[in-house]
Amino acid sequence: METLWFVLVAGMLAAYVVLDGFDLGAGALHLWVARSDDERRRVLRSIGPVWDGNEVWLVAAAGALFCAFPVLYATAFSGFYLPIMMLLWLLIGRACAIEFRHQVQNHLWKSFWDSAFAVGSILLSIFFGAALGNVVRGVPLNKDGYFFEPLWTTFTVVPEAGILDWFTVVMGLVGFFTLTSHGANFVALKTEGELQKRARSISAMAWWGVLLGSVVAFIATWSIRPQIWQNYADHVWGFVFPLFGIVGLGGMMMYNRNGQDKFAFISSSTFIGGMLATTAFGLYPNVLPASTNPEYSLTIYNTSAQEYGLTVGLTWWIIGIILASGYFVFVYRSFRGKVVLPSEEAGY
Repeated sequence: METLWFVLVAGMLAAYVVLDGFDLGAGALHLWVARSDDERRRVLRSIGPVWDGNEVWLVAAAGALFCAFPVLYATAFSGFYLPIMMLLWLLIGRACAIEFRHQVQNHLWKSFWDSAFAVGSILLSIFFGAALGNVVRGVPLNKDGYFFEPLWTTFTVVPEAGILDWFTVVMGLVGFFTLTSHGANFVALKTEGELQKRARSISAMAWWGVLLGSVVAFIATWSIRPQIWQNYADHVWGFVFPLFGIVGLGGMMMYNRNGQDKFAFISSSTFIGGMLATTAFGLYPNVLPASTNPEYSLTIYNTSAQEYGLTVGLTWWIIGIILASGYFVFVYRSFRGKVVLPSEEAGY
């Protein structure tokens, strides 16, 4: 049951990164891809019907984590208190930018919220990559299973490292380039004309950052945490996950060059899912490795709820996921197709 919940929580987090990732990427690039107010409205309207629903997956994943692994929930939320507060303020600021931009028809007002939207999206993309880097690298857990990390210490990978060091910065940059390319693929899928061409161009440029960053991250991970590859040595079938990532990475460039935006977006989604699955498979059964002493690491076994709680939670999870999936299918089908801005509309 613990393994099943590990897969479910990891899957929900991957769904969040894929879904909210493209609107984060759209926000990160929209100041550069859009050259006029109408084009910026098109970028915003491309994510307008779905961006807030996408964030539900983050809340749902946190709820599932609390239900299945309460010890991990308590440890992670207290140890990462500072970055979580920063994350919440960025999410709030980004949401305000989307909702407030069109409330006042003033150039300075719109420029301010456009900048807030871009900065919030860029920082969130980097933060999520750095967060994954912290999990891969490990955190300074003590024998009681708790920790606290400052924002940074020496920027080197040491047992008592802070949230930011050279490794987590690399992972943050990988996250930024990945979500920027992912968002550009989505914008290209939803728009036409010069805006679409610029989105394709940004996706192609960001792709090189994804490639270089992924290679550096792979080498760095091998150097600082070689244990993550042990599961692959024990279970060769696990190589299917990095294979999916490699196929997705290749598809991103190939379909982008051919102007096949739908398949380029599917490829970037496949790359994100494959790389996250690769990481999860390598970490299992750890959910939060300890950089201080491997014996202090949190696993699915020493952080999980009782069997009865896991069973009852699974029942409600199935009901919830059916309802949520039905809603998402309805919304995405309702707003499929290219973005249209009627001349009389004063919306986004």
